[in-house]
Amino acid sequence: MGIVVKNINKQFGQFKALQNINFTIKQGELAALLGPSGCGKTTLLRIIAGLESVSNGQIYFDSNDVTMLNAKQRDIGFVFQNYALFRHMSVADNVAFGLKMKPKAQRDDTNTIKARVKELLELVKLDTLADRYPDQLSGGQRQRIALARALATKPKVLLLDEPFSALDAKVRKELRRWLRDFHHEINVTSIFVTHDQEEALEVADKIILMNEGKIEQIDTPEQVYKQPKTAFVAHFLGDVNLIHGNIDSNRLYLGDFCKNMQSQGNWQDQAVVAYVRPHEISVSKLAGDNSMGGKIIRLHTAGPTVFMEVSLNNQPKNIDVSISYQDYQQNDFLIGDQIYLQPLLINIFVQDQLFEFMI
Repeated sequence: MGIVVKNINKQFGQFKALQNINFTIKQGELAALLGPSGCGKTTLLRIIAGLESVSNGQIYFDSNDVTMLNAKQRDIGFVFQNYALFRHMSVADNVAFGLKMKPKAQRDDTNTIKARVKELLELVKLDTLADRYPDQLSGGQRQRIALARALATKPKVLLLDEPFSALDAKVRKELRRWLRDFHHEINVTSIFVTHDQEEALEVADKIILMNEGKIEQIDTPEQVYKQPKTAFVAHFLGDVNLIHGNIDSNRLYLGDFCKNMQSQGNWQDQAVVAYVRPHEISVSKLAGDNSMGGKIIRLHTAGPTVFMEVSLNNQPKNIDVSISYQDYQQNDFLIGDQIYLQPLLINIFVQDQLFEFMI
């Protein structure tokens, strides 16, 4: 079942929580509502779920307008941030809860419910824990039980509100991979809310990036990361350096670095800010014909990657550069070294238009 969100607006008094929200999620897609705290993503998820009313606009499941239906009538599965499991019930009873609460005329018999619970617990790989209670499980196990319970009634849409936020980093990483594989197996149209960029990039088929109640960009993870359409997207999604420069006579100047921009058309002379990701910068101890000079302020090794903090000539803030450990060893970089950098991919935004330059 596909989801269409059309012209959704939501106000709380004078506060505009959501403004003209439009998007489509195809059958079987896993979409991420991504954005900073307070941007409206959870409010939007609750509106799609039927837990919150709209000020105006429509929600469609396939071609059916569900805007005025409550959550039960919409046939959705909802996974809450804090699991919301019943502590006095066993794992099996938690998963069976929604099946047992159906009206008598729609309720399956006891054996069918038991078979469905067994099937779901096998699906989330927790079938050996059916008789345990939530307090006897780890956070990752509780989240998988919450997911199994949400799927018990075979919902048409699955909604997850910050499903991994209460877990530690290692468990989050394991569950992200598990959810990606699990979703492909069940093929239920799904939306999850997150403020974690890495989580959205790793798990989602589609990212809906929000800011201050509006949508900034809708694209695949690769497109959002590599081709941000606004300065906010470039700054929010992943690590990025802001390098101040100017355009003069159709040339971009970032310190000693210069790039001819005539192929992009005629440019007004103006100050600009370039967005350059840490891993898209080459580093050398040798001065190049077209490079930016700087000094290494700090070095930090994290497994196969070495992170540098660099004081760049004529820039108000230090920038971050990441290189492989092999490059680090070969060049014998040390704190205090004078180095020379060249950006490999530059994004600049002029009058809300993106211009991208490969070097």
